[in-house]
Amino acid sequence: MKKIEPQKIKSLRIRQGLSQQKLARLLGISDRAISKWELGYSQPSADHLVALAQIFGANMEDFLSDVDTVKKEEAKGMKSLVELFKIGRGPSSSHTMGPERACKVFMEQHPEADEFQVILYGSLAKTGKGHGTDQVIEKTLAPFPCEVVFDAMETNIPHPNTMDMIGLKKGVETARARVMSVGGGSISFENESVIESPEIYPEHTFSDIAAYCKKHSLRLWEYAAERENSDLWEYMDRVWSVMKRSVLCGLEDEGILPGGLSVKKKAKALFGSQHVDESAETRENRMVCAFAFAVSEQNASGEQIVTAPTCGAAGVLPAVLYYQQQKNKYSDRQILQALVTAGIVGNLIKTNASISGAECGCQAEIGSACAMAAAALGELFSLDIDKIEYASEIAIEHHLGLTCDPICGLVQIPCIERNAVAAMRAINAVSLASFLWDSRKISLDKVIKTMKETGRDISASYKETSEAGLAKIVF
Repeated sequence: MKKIEPQKIKSLRIRQGLSQQKLARLLGISDRAISKWELGYSQPSADHLVALAQIFGANMEDFLSDVDTVKKEEAKGMKSLVELFKIGRGPSSSHTMGPERACKVFMEQHPEADEFQVILYGSLAKTGKGHGTDQVIEKTLAPFPCEVVFDAMETNIPHPNTMDMIGLKKGVETARARVMSVGGGSISFENESVIESPEIYPEHTFSDIAAYCKKHSLRLWEYAAERENSDLWEYMDRVWSVMKRSVLCGLEDEGILPGGLSVKKKAKALFGSQHVDESAETRENRMVCAFAFAVSEQNASGEQIVTAPTCGAAGVLPAVLYYQQQKNKYSDRQILQALVTAGIVGNLIKTNASISGAECGCQAEIGSACAMAAAALGELFSLDIDKIEYASEIAIEHHLGLTCDPICGLVQIPCIERNAVAAMRAINAVSLASFLWDSRKISLDKVIKTMKETGRDISASYKETSEAGLAKIVF
């Protein structure tokens, strides 16, 4: 069996003397799409493959390799939940969280600097305005003055998300560093070795985790507490504090979201739109949706949020948990246990499939967030492990095939509404699972594997490349 090899696309392009930007113009697509092909995040369609062969004067076979030679190493374990729940500024883990982290590290390393210049290259330069990369950098480096330069023409860079950071004192350069935002909020400084975080969970399937929990009479959060270090609860407490603040700030916020689409912030209006004869069911729907809108609008505004599991899906989990805490007076401790339970499910998806919209479509982001929220609710409601598994499985199953095609590449339309819809779907998934758990036919492990396979089959045009679907709409 053959598969398109990302490095072969890059080598043929370089051999032809073409930049990503020039090749994108020849194909009539975005250079961001070329970047994703060469990184292996997505693959060209059949039509694009034919066009590439014509441009490069190559045969179709020149792009292909045996699947075994490019097969991703099978998971042997899972990393800490700290790697899943990351705190930072939205709306993008690579375009805002990564640069924010780089600025903080650079400031700590060079406290003498009283002025900064940051030069953005590649995708950071080409889509940074829409994602608010420059605003996040300026906020992070404040109160010191900072000039942000967008250099979209430079192609001799080590990574599509590359930035140069320059520190100055009284107008004289004192420090310089090149940083790559490598995804998921992680960064890498050039010429410095990348230290991989350890895999602390020996189990990497739900069936193995469930068997261990049943053998030792553990709930999922207790299992996680055994595997994680003693700092887990302190960190999760911080995560929950940021989530609550995102909800509350979003409910007070008004105006228009940045980015040029003129999208009006709606969380405050939703929260305050109670009808005189409103039923309990309608109120629950309105409240949960208002909370999801609140966090998602904070994310779109470049404010601080928690990846759960991503920036674009950050509103689902906080919405359902905050609503339940307000309605049923759950303690923060109970909420933290639910968050950790959600994290186990999110970690399984991240390890065995993907939480990246660029790799597997929005099913990997919103679908994963919905499954995490369903697991969290199952823990709050004291459901047993089989019912929690079924609720999570339902949540992913009914997001299979969901495309990632945000208009103008902004995490606004349809992303914000999807957070609200997924939050309500998580509640419904738990209700259904609690009634029908003993008749289920599909395991969570199988549906995670199916999501990965579905993501591989979705056309690259529908995986965060702004080439098709809703992304083609122009206002």
